[in-house]
Amino acid sequence: MKQIALINHGCAKNLVDSELMLGKLAQDGFKITLDETKADIVIINTCSFIHDAEKESVKSIFDMIKAGKKVIISGCLPQKYKEELKELIPEAIAFIGTTDFDKISEIIKKEAGFEVNKTPQYNYPENIKRQQITMGASSYIKIADGCNFNCGYCIIPRLRGPYKSRKIENIIKEAQELASKGVTEIVLIAQDTTSYGKDIYGKPSLKELLIELNKIEDLSWIRIMYTYPSLLTDDLLKTINKLDKVVKYIDVPLQHVSKNMLTAMSRPVMDNKLLIKNIRKLIPNAAIRTTFIVGYPGETNEDFQELYDFIKEMKIDKLGIFEFSREKNTKAYSLKPQISAKVKKQRKKILMELQQQISKEINNNIIGKKIDCIIEAINEDGIIVARSYKDAPEVDGLVFINTTTPVIPGDIVNAKITGAVEYDLIATF
Repeated sequence: MKQIALINHGCAKNLVDSELMLGKLAQDGFKITLDETKADIVIINTCSFIHDAEKESVKSIFDMIKAGKKVIISGCLPQKYKEELKELIPEAIAFIGTTDFDKISEIIKKEAGFEVNKTPQYNYPENIKRQQITMGASSYIKIADGCNFNCGYCIIPRLRGPYKSRKIENIIKEAQELASKGVTEIVLIAQDTTSYGKDIYGKPSLKELLIELNKIEDLSWIRIMYTYPSLLTDDLLKTINKLDKVVKYIDVPLQHVSKNMLTAMSRPVMDNKLLIKNIRKLIPNAAIRTTFIVGYPGETNEDFQELYDFIKEMKIDKLGIFEFSREKNTKAYSLKPQISAKVKKQRKKILMELQQQISKEINNNIIGKKIDCIIEAINEDGIIVARSYKDAPEVDGLVFINTTTPVIPGDIVNAKITGAVEYDLIATF
């Protein structure tokens, strides 16, 4: 029997889709390998959020073709370029869009096919059990996909379709299954988690979902990613603060703070200082993560200075900076003036250097204090790799623990911080 491998690119949402594809193949009796060198057929689940992500996906495709593998291209690249991609990469044996991955078994059987819906509609295949690529202390749960917002820079609504939530009972069932396998932390993801349930229940229902998830005995941590600033209501924040298993971590991509830029981006024009202060008031120990875009068309020196001053004053715990990436079929593509690559790079560098100082200061202030950490792995040299509640998997820092106390991945420990660098901590217990 032919062996099938999968290479995943992009965000955690893509990772879940990859695991669902593998789950479908396993369910249908196909042989799966985690080593693409041993595979006959390689599925490459691609990302197309920004140009760099596309380049990485394309490199994987050609690497596998060069290695003599039969390649199936899935996800964002086929969805974005459709028939054009078939002409550009005729060596690929098949193509699957972002919402058609349930057809993977048929395509493998035929070793051919073009399943790319022109109007994507995401429907989570509840009958498929994910075949997890990464299994450890934490696991992602996709609670919805698609997006009803139309931010000026973003192509996601065109790639993923309208917002579609899963039912609470299905999410609870998946969380219980993960917990029974030893997962200690679940990370809730969607294009926007705060819109969860509106399409099913008539109102945003993340609060209700959190209350039900909090009842699962074997879970220790529930983390929420990708919240939308204008939907972070007092009621939701108070619920996060009250529920003991929901980690006090708010991931709220603000993208900018200048009124001019927020308007141009079609983002909520609101007082983001007030929002940050309100989060800290209602969740006293909150770790806040955000992202900003620099070099958006029309960003003036004054707009950039406003952003710099905001970061300097608000001292956000975790911060990501992206250079604006010009994408066809977005509002921002034709906006003028476009900012030069040199200016974008320079602005990103200035903000990252500022944030590096802020992060080190925040970390230094934790030295001597105790903080809850989740054990991720134990290195060969005996150093324990962990994450604090302030750190999300894969995007934030790590805690390196020196101890002789036996632990296993997934344990939650109260560690004493003994040292700090810009983004990571050193601890013991």
